[in-house]
Amino acid sequence: MAKVTVKIEGLKELDRALGQLPKSTAKATLRRVLKEAGEPMARAARAGAPVDEHYLYESIDVSTRLNPRQRSLHKEEGGRAFQEMFVGTNNPAGIQQEFGNEHNAAQPFMRPAWDATKQQTLDLIANSLWGEIEKSAQRLARKAAKGK
Repeated sequence: MAKVTVKIEGLKELDRALGQLPKSTAKATLRRVLKEAGEPMARAARAGAPVDEHYLYESIDVSTRLNPRQRSLHKEEGGRAFQEMFVGTNNPAGIQQEFGNEHNAAQPFMRPAWDATKQQTLDLIANSLWGEIEKSAQRLARKAAKGK
């Protein structure tokens, strides 16, 4: 399975703003944005998944969690980032559908979903993150004001 790395430039201001939040608040803020931004890709993948394979359609999700096999492969590939969100199926049969095997031709559904939604996903992350950082900062300020 090929690893896809996406590099987004020009988000240093967002990174600095996140750095000013407590670590747990920054992680929660990123998690909310990444989950929301991953949904269009998940919907596109569900729409492209083979119809006769309902188990596959139902297993496509946006999550911070991987199944045990995916987790071990992910560790081998280089560990974790500050916050990660995964879009895809937790069903091992999904790889067989996506790439095919000696008995069945490939029926890709994840790669076409990424290709169709990647710009929308990246734009959602960039545009939503500022608002979520501001909301988190306002919540922290309200909590601090109550504490005084």
